[in-house]
Amino acid sequence: MCSPRSIFSEYFPMSSLWMENKPSFGETDLLCPQPRQFPMLLWLLLLLILDKLTLQAPHSVFEGDEVVLRCQARGEAREIHFYRNEYQIQPNFTLKSVSRNDDKYHCSALMRGFWGWKKENSKHLTIQIQELFPPPMLISRPFSPIEGSPVTLKCETWLPPQRSDIQLRFCFFRKDEALGSGWNSSPELKLPTVWSEDAESYWCQAETVTPHIRKRSLRSQLYVQRIPVSDVNLEIQPPEGQLTEGENLLLICSVAKGTGTVTFSWHREGTVRSLGRKTQRSLSAELQILTVKESDAGRYYCAADNIHGPVLSKLVRVTLSIPVSRPVLTVMSPRMKAMVGDVVELHCESQSGSPPILYRFYHENVTLGSSSVPSGRAAFKFSLTVEHSGNYSCEAENSLGVQHSDRVIISVTVPVSHPVVTFSPAGTEAVVGDVLELHCEAQRGSPPILYWFYYKNVTLGSREAPFGGGASFNLTLMAEHSGNFSCGADNGLGVQHSEMVILSIIGPPSNKTFLITVGVTAGLLSILGLAATAALVHHFRTRRNSERPSITGTPSCSPREFQEPSRTSNTNPQEPPDPVQLQPVYDNVNPRDSDLVYSEIWSTQHTKENSANSPRKHREDKEPTVIYSDVKRAYPDDSAGQASIGDSDLEDAAENYENVPCILPALDH
Repeated sequence: MCSPRSIFSEYFPMSSLWMENKPSFGETDLLCPQPRQFPMLLWLLLLLILDKLTLQAPHSVFEGDEVVLRCQARGEAREIHFYRNEYQIQPNFTLKSVSRNDDKYHCSALMRGFWGWKKENSKHLTIQIQELFPPPMLISRPFSPIEGSPVTLKCETWLPPQRSDIQLRFCFFRKDEALGSGWNSSPELKLPTVWSEDAESYWCQAETVTPHIRKRSLRSQLYVQRIPVSDVNLEIQPPEGQLTEGENLLLICSVAKGTGTVTFSWHREGTVRSLGRKTQRSLSAELQILTVKESDAGRYYCAADNIHGPVLSKLVRVTLSIPVSRPVLTVMSPRMKAMVGDVVELHCESQSGSPPILYRFYHENVTLGSSSVPSGRAAFKFSLTVEHSGNYSCEAENSLGVQHSDRVIISVTVPVSHPVVTFSPAGTEAVVGDVLELHCEAQRGSPPILYWFYYKNVTLGSREAPFGGGASFNLTLMAEHSGNFSCGADNGLGVQHSEMVILSIIGPPSNKTFLITVGVTAGLLSILGLAATAALVHHFRTRRNSERPSITGTPSCSPREFQEPSRTSNTNPQEPPDPVQLQPVYDNVNPRDSDLVYSEIWSTQHTKENSANSPRKHREDKEPTVIYSDVKRAYPDDSAGQASIGDSDLEDAAENYENVPCILPALDH
């Protein structure tokens, strides 16, 4: 009797263990199969035993090579993905530059099975990657160079025979700083000279252009040898050490042997502090003492040191002759700021020098005068003018030479003159709203000049002219700006004032036509008002005489009970009216034997002379000339009526009325 285990054992001897964990086949398929059924059964068994997915890759490659991964499926598969260290590689199947890091690869796909699609994974695969070239090693020749000599650095590595066609390039570093021109195809770098400060750590890098593989060497310390200095010598110029005071002394210190950086120092016998110190990479150095003086005479020596200790030179003597020293020019002036007319005195003095000494005085390199003295100083006096501003100097001369002093600046200050104030636009009249430019300028005066602008002795503002000349002040004109304008100038030497200039302000030009029209209209209305007033007065007088006994109350359109009428027109003809406007003039009219009081109003236009000092106002009256007013009675208990009220009472009651709108035809009733 046959069984599945016997069949697998016959054809697949290593499958016994697998069969123990597999489910049994149906009796119909596996028990004593017929010969025609055996291939199908074998195929099924192969599917169960063999891997459904297999990842294919080269077994051994060099680092940097491109590797193509293939996922082989046994059956229908879809959605194939590749993984490196369990991370999906998307979407490429090609590894362009592999590295030696023992990565593990596998693939996955959806496979069709008996029960549908199922995800399957391949076994993990590790690709053996060989090293393309070993890390380079830095070699220096010579290993321990002498300071100042050349050194050759070599970055040593090699390629396998299978990749001998790959090109390498190299780069050298000192600490973290690249040397030379950077990357180069040559594995060697030559340093022309090395010094003790070049004794640092060096390293190199090597890389392939295609594929890009870069490796670096270990750091290597470079040791530089130094030779101590010897045979130190001091030389002076002039060679004999004979100098004239004021000349320059040159000290040259040199060594016969020594490498690297040498520190040179210069000394004068009897002093602790050195005259100078220089550190440089050379066998000699110079120190120049400018304008030597008598105290610089003595014996000198120098020292040289390149870390191994200072080595001294022999002593050299320096002697001096004394010419005149550089003179000092001082200015004696009666005040801090010199003014025109002041007498100043120039003093020129040289502290040392062989007599006699000739002194010369200069103004802008032009000789003012000279004086010869056996010792001490010389003086020169003169009276200042405007032209004396500038640079002054002096010189001292004896048989050994000439010395010049520093320049001294004398600024002659000129007080400001009386300034002149002008208007722009020019003229003595201006219009309200115009912008007036006040310009103030003093013809003389040292800058800076501060200008002040005044209106009727009230300060409007100030402006500064830092470089001289004049200054301007802009003012937007109003009606009250009519009057006197002036300015002042000051440069610290006193204030000067200008003459006063009178300016008259008139109304804006655009209102002249309107004012004329209003004036004409007001005049016509005044004439008509007078005529209407006369007619009304006659009418009411006639009516009151005829109806007086029957009147017991006030009419419906007449003013209420009133006090005595008063005149509201201007009682002071000498006082100027309101500037430039149509002036209403009031006149109270009281018909006889009646309580009715009305006011007659007319308008007048003032002349140009009366309106020059005030802004213009415009009003267009379209109401009738006659306005009725209800005048309040100053004495309500007075039964005597208005006949008992005097002129003084009329003036007191001038303001005790109020206008009542009334239609003119109502008066006819």
